[in-house]
Amino acid sequence: MTVRNAAINDIEKLAILFDAYRVFYEKDSDLQEAKKFLLQRITNNESRIIIAIDKEDMVGFVQLYPIFSSTRMKKLWLLNDLFVDENHRGKGISKQLIKQCKDLCNDTGACGLILETAKTNTTANNLYVKTDFILDENHNYYSWDVI
Repeated sequence: MTVRNAAINDIEKLAILFDAYRVFYEKDSDLQEAKKFLLQRITNNESRIIIAIDKEDMVGFVQLYPIFSSTRMKKLWLLNDLFVDENHRGKGISKQLIKQCKDLCNDTGACGLILETAKTNTTANNLYVKTDFILDENHNYYSWDVI
């Protein structure tokens, strides 16, 4: 298993995984827009995408966005997307991807990682606890969407 940063030449295979990730979250499949979105993130250096490759197959990815903590006056990474192809789950790939995220924090002098997942996503919630994330039960999470 190889885990490394994604590059422009990974877009074709990465877009297939990214599209499957979006479908998992009940969005319509749109491979062309997935390619465009990923290309923009990479070329504009707006996110860090880490991929997992098993032999020749891309089997998982994580996408992180840099943000900042004003109170800690440091960079903070938002772990926004984590996905492993269903045929490759249960092999520890998610844990390897998360380890790379933690290494990224250390390498960039960041103060940590934050993420969110649905309360009903039992698999993800169990994974995050197993990889030493702490559930924040003291703060409310709010969102606002443009209509």
